[in-house]
Amino acid sequence: MPPLFIPRGVPRGPIPWRPCVMSEFALRLEDVRREFSQGRETLVVLDGADLSVRPGEIVALVGPSGAGKSTLLHLCGLLERPSSGRVIVGGVDCSTLADDRRTRLRREHLGFVYQYHHLLPEFSALENVVIPQMIAGVRRKAAAERALSLLGALGLAERVAHRPGQLSGGEQQRVAIARALANRPALLLADEPTGNLDPHTAERVFAALLERVRGEGLAALVATHNPDLARRMDRCVTLREGKIVTL
Repeated sequence: MPPLFIPRGVPRGPIPWRPCVMSEFALRLEDVRREFSQGRETLVVLDGADLSVRPGEIVALVGPSGAGKSTLLHLCGLLERPSSGRVIVGGVDCSTLADDRRTRLRREHLGFVYQYHHLLPEFSALENVVIPQMIAGVRRKAAAERALSLLGALGLAERVAHRPGQLSGGEQQRVAIARALANRPALLLADEPTGNLDPHTAERVFAALLERVRGEGLAALVATHNPDLARRMDRCVTLREGKIVTL
């Protein structure tokens, strides 16, 4: 494997931080409110949202477009801050943490899978899974071994040297899943992970996602429009008038 290029501006090395403490919940939202100003008006997307996800639990987040699912995932992923309330990841209240500590926590304890894979096109499947581990400080050999194990488990052992443009849509998304799991996160967040795939491919990718998430024993919050996929998770929640309701 040729030398890897780590993009400029990506933080590497240690950032002062204490690891997540042992907690009953991988994720907790407590009375979370998120609002946006639109001129003189205020748009309230979340209004006292509460949610708990335990380690090993897979929760489906369902609901129509515009209900606030992506906003909720951004808050859980520490990509946005709540207007009020608390977002607790692994027992750590992240609502008022400094940006560098949020970055470290996001990098080491959270995994993300999006509707579009967002793979680096100039790198192979293997390198796309190795790079985030090296950014987190893992040695190259260990990172490659972890990447090969994940890609093999996802049925991509024969495709590790291929670049994204040489892979099918389903294969690209399975690489994205491997990348999300590479740093052994405690919590996986997925936003319509099969939304760009045909039904047959979506089924294969989703089955692979569930198998790896359960195999890794992590918590997961998965937004989906597909009711058949949602029913295969441990429980389903939705957003109604800014609050999280169990279905």
